[in-house]
Amino acid sequence: MIIRSVDACWLSVPIPTDRQHVSDFGRISTFDMALVRIDVANGLVGWGESKAAVGSAGSCAAVVSLITDELGPQLVGQDARRVTQLWEEIYNGTRGHYALSRGRTFPALGRRGLNVAAMSGVDMALWDLLGKSLGAPVVDLWGGPCRPDMPLYASGGWADAAGIGAELNGYVARGFSAVKMRVGVMDGDVDTSISRVAAARSALGPGIGLMVDAHGTFRPSEAKRFAAGVEPYDVRWFEEPVSADDRRGAAAVRAATSIAIAAGESEFTRFDFRDLIEIEAVDVLQPDLAICGGPTEGRRIAALAEAYQLELAPHCWGSALSFSAGMSLAFASPAATVIEYSLGANPFLHELPEETIVVTDGRVVAPAQPGLGVTPRQEFIAEHTRK
Repeated sequence: MIIRSVDACWLSVPIPTDRQHVSDFGRISTFDMALVRIDVANGLVGWGESKAAVGSAGSCAAVVSLITDELGPQLVGQDARRVTQLWEEIYNGTRGHYALSRGRTFPALGRRGLNVAAMSGVDMALWDLLGKSLGAPVVDLWGGPCRPDMPLYASGGWADAAGIGAELNGYVARGFSAVKMRVGVMDGDVDTSISRVAAARSALGPGIGLMVDAHGTFRPSEAKRFAAGVEPYDVRWFEEPVSADDRRGAAAVRAATSIAIAAGESEFTRFDFRDLIEIEAVDVLQPDLAICGGPTEGRRIAALAEAYQLELAPHCWGSALSFSAGMSLAFASPAATVIEYSLGANPFLHELPEETIVVTDGRVVAPAQPGLGVTPRQEFIAEHTRK
């Protein structure tokens, strides 16, 4: 299990015009990711995903460079089974030996942002390797699944008030018992967002879970007014009400509403999640394992959710790799009760892997294949690698 090479490439796939959606991120015309590959001496290969943006599109050139030129050389020759040790060493940089000997962090300057996103894909690939070497799914390395299967929520919802009911009911017709829609600055004003939620609930009726996601685009005053306006519509959670830079604002929104506040897809490491918890800004923790520091850090964030009796709902808007990692984390944690499932055009979820994600009546069974259970198709990689 000695690491022989660490490689990464930027995959970019154009989205057909008739399947593109428009949100505050603009018109989504491509899906992008950094695909990480780690080879070890015994011939096994581990795969991981890093992201340069929480949305579908984003330039991954810098992330690929960080992985191949900076992180990779630190890992070659190391034992891939020592996942936690390797995480601490690359997070703390040249002072990693101090961190391990003194029992606290001595982080490098890039302790947030793209550096941690790059670490995430590397860490994911190491867990994939460890599971494969032991012939066990990653979830079993974390103590096994808490449940035999779990519900998925359909994540989409971009239509206007006239069309949102049909769009979301289309998800329900596919077996999903909970759905999520986008709101916020994309609507132009708060009243339009409220009217879209009202139309959604009217069309869905009772009994279907309804989440709303503002992508951090409201001002605190707007988020409070929106929350008050949608209180009658049984909203399951209000996701990223304000900018990730405005934690005081997030805490003020949470204090002003009985709707659960979800956040975390734009955060890095357990320390960011700790800060959100300490100021009482969040009810639902949403780490993205391709951004936050990988599965190693995801497990630590899950422990925070469990300790503080909060809900865990990993952000799974990405490839089959980050979906499998997030799903494994959700199955391993008693704090998670539902898993995100992208209903946008997502070639990395359905076309990248050799395997098929089996969804039955809006539910998915616990992972059972060794590692993350995802084998990227080489012809897909060759076709969509951006030079």
